[in-house]
Amino acid sequence: MFCQTVTYRFIDIDKEMMKNLREYLEEQINEDLIQAVLSGSRNDSGPSKVKIRPVKLKNQICYQASATEGTKIFHKNYTQGQLIEYLEKEITDHFGQFQARGRRLDGTVLVSKKGKMTVKTKKHPVSEPVQIQAHNRVKQYILKEGVPVPFLEDLGVMNEKGKIITSKYDKFRQINRFLEFIEDILPQLARDREITILDFGCGKSYLTFAMYYYLRQIKGYDVNIIGLDLKTDVIEKCNKLAEKYGYEKLHFYQGDIAEYEGVSSVDMVVTLHACDTATDYALAKAVQWGAGVILSVPCCQHEVNRQIKNEMLEPVLQYGILKERISALITDGVRANLLESRGYETQLLEFIDMEHTPKNLLIRAVKTQKSAGNPKVSAKNKTERMMKELEIHPTLDRLLEIIEEGEMI
Repeated sequence: MFCQTVTYRFIDIDKEMMKNLREYLEEQINEDLIQAVLSGSRNDSGPSKVKIRPVKLKNQICYQASATEGTKIFHKNYTQGQLIEYLEKEITDHFGQFQARGRRLDGTVLVSKKGKMTVKTKKHPVSEPVQIQAHNRVKQYILKEGVPVPFLEDLGVMNEKGKIITSKYDKFRQINRFLEFIEDILPQLARDREITILDFGCGKSYLTFAMYYYLRQIKGYDVNIIGLDLKTDVIEKCNKLAEKYGYEKLHFYQGDIAEYEGVSSVDMVVTLHACDTATDYALAKAVQWGAGVILSVPCCQHEVNRQIKNEMLEPVLQYGILKERISALITDGVRANLLESRGYETQLLEFIDMEHTPKNLLIRAVKTQKSAGNPKVSAKNKTERMMKELEIHPTLDRLLEIIEEGEMI
């Protein structure tokens, strides 16, 4: 049986303390270090916490210290010797606690208000080698930074050299995040014919243009994308940009998806931030059109919040903010199950939206080849029982029932 070694040292902050601290740090700070943290600031000024990790810089192992001061984080790189000297000073002068984890050794240093120092070390079985990341590792985006993309220039996300505008960097990341979802469903899209995609609530159409550019220009799909929005000025601007870029199969129309009759079938429906029950109409239309893929990020979900009643949940539902959040989660859970019962394989995924709101849940539904058999019926029955218990009547359920009766919505 492996016997771990635990050592305690109680010393005053003097020369002996510095000697013992140095010995411990020299044993802990090496290529086996996984991570370390300085915390418990004893001063009013300076950083409140410092995180330390090994990184590769020009093929050399060094140590990056990330110091938190207020809302800002400052990074600085050290060699092994420099880091040990830095830690000696910070532990004796500034911080009350140092914790480190390594492949072979874990350690903790505590400094009391009276200047008493405790050094505790614990040896353990050797873990897997530390995977040291490159200091300047670059996120591999689908749309590359430094590569000019015409529509991103006109939409103000990058300049003519492909450099991302600082204030738009979040949008650039979010556009790429959306394209990752598109990339995941590529096997569901036909390569031997034109595919039709309808984007409801396209707004300024960052994502619509990105989707067209990615599918047609990069991946070579024969796509026909239709963008719908209620704002006439937005539609006019987007059509002018599409014409400018020569995007012949990208068109924008003013209108509501619930009333749109420009197609009889679509391959994919995208709906981002359609308010309240507008999302339900978009999902129902997608089912009616036989869409193979649905990507939906709901927004402003009020319907269930107005309806929900349950004696058992009343102690929680009496708090407005909790009722609102529970209602939103139940709404999307019901939507996912209703789509499952209509032959879709559905996932709920995290999506960071374009305006930094908490509404960042994405419903991804892919139509399966299997018919809605007994498992789907069972899921539908469970969902209906839950809706009955909560006294809710979601619009999507009503719309799907209309479709099943053979009527158009």
